[in-house]
Amino acid sequence: MRHRLIVPGAAALSLLLAIPASAASYAPGAPGAGDSYYPESGNGGYDVSHYDLRLKYQPKTDLLEGTATLLAKTTQDLNRFNLDFGLKVSEIRVNGKKATFATSGKHELEITPATPLPKGKDISVVVRYAGKPSELKIDGYSAWHRTPDGGVIAQEPDSAVWWFPSNDHPTDKATYDISVSVPDGNQALSNGVLLSQTSKLGWTRFNWRSDKPQAPYLTTLAVGKFDVTKDTTASGLPVINAVSKDLGSYEGSARASIERTTEVTEWLESVFGPYPFNSVGGYVPNVKAGYALETQTRPFYGKEAFANGTNVSVVVHEIAHQWYGDSVSVKDWKDIWVNEGFARYSQWLWSEKEGEGTGQELADYVYAQHPADDPFWKVKPGDPGPDNQFSGAVYDRGALTLQALRNEVGDRAFFGLLKSWPTDKKYGNASVQDFVTYAERKTGKPLAALFDTWLFQPSKPSAPALKKAFGARSAAPAKAPAQPKSWKSIQATNTVHDHGHGH
Repeated sequence: MRHRLIVPGAAALSLLLAIPASAASYAPGAPGAGDSYYPESGNGGYDVSHYDLRLKYQPKTDLLEGTATLLAKTTQDLNRFNLDFGLKVSEIRVNGKKATFATSGKHELEITPATPLPKGKDISVVVRYAGKPSELKIDGYSAWHRTPDGGVIAQEPDSAVWWFPSNDHPTDKATYDISVSVPDGNQALSNGVLLSQTSKLGWTRFNWRSDKPQAPYLTTLAVGKFDVTKDTTASGLPVINAVSKDLGSYEGSARASIERTTEVTEWLESVFGPYPFNSVGGYVPNVKAGYALETQTRPFYGKEAFANGTNVSVVVHEIAHQWYGDSVSVKDWKDIWVNEGFARYSQWLWSEKEGEGTGQELADYVYAQHPADDPFWKVKPGDPGPDNQFSGAVYDRGALTLQALRNEVGDRAFFGLLKSWPTDKKYGNASVQDFVTYAERKTGKPLAALFDTWLFQPSKPSAPALKKAFGARSAAPAKAPAQPKSWKSIQATNTVHDHGHGH
């Protein structure tokens, strides 16, 4: 095969010379954030600082119409970048100019701006879209719940793709303005504080603002008819709770549980330090789901979470997540212990406060419940794998780890850690190893072996390890420890966090 050497003419040569030598550095942003469990989640090449969502939702038809404006900064020279989104898009503009776009994979929206974007550039991305979220299926599943009077979105680890375009990974947090128009007589609940509410021509618009960094999956929307109650904590923090008007027999237990939010928040501030966001609360829509989720500032509770009566322990768990999971979030979904281990241990501390079983009594009981050949010990809370991410072992063995740490370093140092970690790491992301390193630095003790035993070994810790962590009494108890009074309400959270889908 012969190759001809083509010499460009003068005009073509001048054109070639006009192209910057650095043009070769422009490339597409990665279609994922690099997560070890969910490689398709998130994207590369930019960081979002703010989302402005202007939405209109019709409960009767489930039609959601939206205009999303994203403010971001490029982190590389970009000629194309992705957003995570599944509804039908009609137009995209980047820095005011129309961009071309295509879809790929399960939820990738590929955007090509009119001109390439250099690294470090502030950009605006406007996406116009419409669709019926309940009809969008990813892996055969929709995170959008239709209710008799509206719709609700709250799910982990993914939820944003069903209702707004985003960089859907916890490592890219942003602030939010969420404006939702719904037919008169309905309400729209979201994160943060309600800035305004106006009505016009049969529609009411609710404008919500969440002004601290927030991961996309922690962003929630609920449309329906709710009884809303308002309060303030002792420090002046707004408390906004909402219960669906058609919960039926669930109403009493649901209301009696989430109306304890003010009390729980004030107590948790004494344990974890100042509350990190601009409001707190919770909502219970008419959703059959039994799970709860720590959506930022306003946790979601499926009504089945209260099927067996009042459960304040689950409220403790979800509000504790505001510090552990929401303010300090995972770097990678394998780091789920920095969320769930601490939220579960907060329930143990609540039990201790209420006189229903100490942390040590709960630890002894958990350890005794699971023989050495129990699959419980095969799950490694420090890296459980996507199939076991919400396994009971992540919660209970994760809390065992913290009781072992408490015994090793003493109450003063331990409770100092519980406060300083969410203060020093506020609004950031952290890994399990980050906490191990932090705990060693703060306490001056070598702790790597302790964490390895309780978080990473796929076996039941031996008697010597147990004796070291829990003392001689726990190493060889004369009889099985009694079930602490709080045990059943704490264990109900295991079911509450079974999100019931592929994740």
